Amino acid sequence: MTSKDAVLDKADATTVPVAFIDLKAQQARIRDRIEARFQAILDHGAYINGPEVRELEDALCDFTGAPHALAVSNGTDALVIPMMALGIGAGDAVFIPAFTYNATANAVLMQGATPVFVDVCPKHFTMDPEHLESQIQAIKAAGKLTPKMIIPVDLFGIPCDYDAIFQVAKAHDLMVMADAAQSFGAKYDGKWAGNIAPITATSFFPAKPLGCYGDGGAIFFHDKAHRDLCESIRWHGTDDGRKLSVRVGLNGRLDSLQCAVVTEKLRIFPDELARRTEIAERYWDALKDVADPFAVPTKGQSGWGLFTLALDNRDAVQTRLKEAEIPTAIYYQTALHKMPAFVEYAPAGGLPVTERLADRVLSLPMHPYLTDAQVDRVIKAVLGRS
Repeated sequence: MTSKDAVLDKADATTVPVAFIDLKAQQARIRDRIEARFQAILDHGAYINGPEVRELEDALCDFTGAPHALAVSNGTDALVIPMMALGIGAGDAVFIPAFTYNATANAVLMQGATPVFVDVCPKHFTMDPEHLESQIQAIKAAGKLTPKMIIPVDLFGIPCDYDAIFQVAKAHDLMVMADAAQSFGAKYDGKWAGNIAPITATSFFPAKPLGCYGDGGAIFFHDKAHRDLCESIRWHGTDDGRKLSVRVGLNGRLDSLQCAVVTEKLRIFPDELARRTEIAERYWDALKDVADPFAVPTKGQSGWGLFTLALDNRDAVQTRLKEAEIPTAIYYQTALHKMPAFVEYAPAGGLPVTERLADRVLSLPMHPYLTDAQVDRVIKAVLGRS
């Protein structure tokens, strides 16, 4: 660090506001390239299904190693479209964690299937394979639903324990679709999110690690036949000529402008991911003694979409950070099985780990444009130091 950088960094500690997610700093870095992309689209006029769509899909495959990708309109459609393709519907049980965003449950219900809520592991917030097994056994014993699919969610950027989940899925002949809405940039067993499960859904909502300037998403596939079927569904279920409806579909396209944005952001993503990892390590080294034990699955690497702690004194810490003008967020204060829309699917006896975490979690500022001085300011505020 130069002397000038040191002065600026010192100034950041007291004078520069801390953003929870800083899209403006990122935009300043790539704005000239984004504007050039937009100009090119204005010139060629293919606002829907322009060359930027295939360019993004190819770039996503190149980055993740997934054989096939499909850009879609949002993260929810990224979950719904594969379920439509696989025939998930009424009478089917789909196993999802209760500690996640409501889109996962909504996607299941939109297909007429039944969400079966599974508890999570206390150390890494993702689906508990042991409780998954017990929930499957319970559904089979009840005999009212047919177990069909597992949707593990890589919460906060942390990959699930996929070895254990795949083992359960194989034992019961269930399909697995990963919900990687928060985990682009995560790895498990050396594979990037997008190439871990047979099918993976992700989101490009602006606040995600890889986001666009509106709604957007993508689906990753190991099987080309699944990809081709989902491509038809994405375009109203039409044939290759886009004229004849051959199946039920929806308008799930991602427009050329948003694809251009994500493609440009993907170019700087490795650098941003490295900085996210540095910040997460700095946070954890300083805060590990005041939070619950935290871990990423043995074979996993987090993408650090969010940095979340579980704290005894969550509300007091959040108030202290607010007084220091440091933004925080709580994901998720109400577990899915406690929400009015989903309470009828709540398991008997509740989900103790999920319910405990909902009362304790707090997400700190996390983005690649935080300075070390800003990170230290956050840490001091969490610890109650001036």
